[in-house]
Amino acid sequence: MSERHDAGTTSSFSLKAAAGRGTLLGAMFLMATSAVGPGFITQTTEFTAQLGAAFAFAILVSIVVDIAVQLNIWRVVGVAGERAQDLANRVLPGAGYLLAALILFGGLVFNIGNVGGTALGLDALAGIDVRVGGAVSALIAIAIFLIRRAGVAIDRIIVVLGVAMILLTCYVAFSSRPPVGEAMRQAVLPEALGSDMFFATVTIIGGTVGGYITYAGAHRMVESGVRGPENVRTISRASVSGILITGVMRVLLFLAVLGVVTAGASILDSPNPPAAAFQSAAGEVGMRLFGVIMWAAAISSVIGASYTSISFVSTFSATLTRYRDWLVAGFIAVSAAIYLVLEQAPTTLLIFAGALNGLILPVGMGIMLWIAAFRTRDLLGGYRYPRWLLAVGVLAWLLTIFIGYQALAGIAELWR
Repeated sequence: MSERHDAGTTSSFSLKAAAGRGTLLGAMFLMATSAVGPGFITQTTEFTAQLGAAFAFAILVSIVVDIAVQLNIWRVVGVAGERAQDLANRVLPGAGYLLAALILFGGLVFNIGNVGGTALGLDALAGIDVRVGGAVSALIAIAIFLIRRAGVAIDRIIVVLGVAMILLTCYVAFSSRPPVGEAMRQAVLPEALGSDMFFATVTIIGGTVGGYITYAGAHRMVESGVRGPENVRTISRASVSGILITGVMRVLLFLAVLGVVTAGASILDSPNPPAAAFQSAAGEVGMRLFGVIMWAAAISSVIGASYTSISFVSTFSATLTRYRDWLVAGFIAVSAAIYLVLEQAPTTLLIFAGALNGLILPVGMGIMLWIAAFRTRDLLGGYRYPRWLLAVGVLAWLLTIFIGYQALAGIAELWR
């Protein structure tokens, strides 16, 4: 009898452990795929076409800075075991509501662009009208959140979409035959370090860890139960892994486009540079693969933006928590409706959304660093926050302030 009980207990524990690992993997990929959206693909393509192999240096620097940002935010949120807006309210009453409002508004604008990205993907894949493609993709995302055990479904779907994007982009990168050795050399010793390189670096940093993206995986991780000082190593590994997954995707996309540019193709003259790059690399098959990659990137970003944006308001009352999945569905529906009504070029929406996200990053990270420096005893359970990590975080935060300034300039330019 006791043997059967012990076996059952062990089996139950194994299932829970496996579920926990699956959710943590989902959190890592949620952060990564939230970053790898339509704007990510467009930015990487255009900067590669402009800077060539030297763009490898910007990618390397951005990965290092992104790790510094995510290590700090994931550790504060994870050790505290609370979402960012609740921590912000405990630091300064009302700050959490402000952060939530910024995330919600920025996430909505960004999500309109994400829906537009799904439309572009289906258009390239099967020639589906962009309005129809956007509406159908939004319905698919809504269905994912309304099915039973939505959390498990999200984790699995996000991982599948992330792996699919990496494998397909790897195929195109291989087909384009990029000068890998030259790219590796210029990643360390770039030939040019001018204003264009600096602008490219700060832009892709903001696009990778700006706005809601910074908190996507961290909030999912806390929800899964991975929290507290005893899980610091797991939290750190997950945060770095999420950035590395994003980095792998960016490197592969960079190599795919670099091979095309090195061969002499002029993709910037095309109305859709990423599609032109994929078509040049692998012909008609490349165009279809671009459609799949763009759709997968956009639909995963729709899921990530919607989940994370609502996670910033769902803790403010028991009613909001109870109807969270319906709120997410409504968020997606509103995003799709605005996209269909505006009939605006998705590229313009993505630029505007990226600028808004650049404003959110320094605000949220500043609050997290304040907790790490001055509120460890009450908010982090007495956890001794590493001074070196805090110092690295402050340096990264100063850079995010500059990114925020650049974002303001971008918004002003859009409204001229």
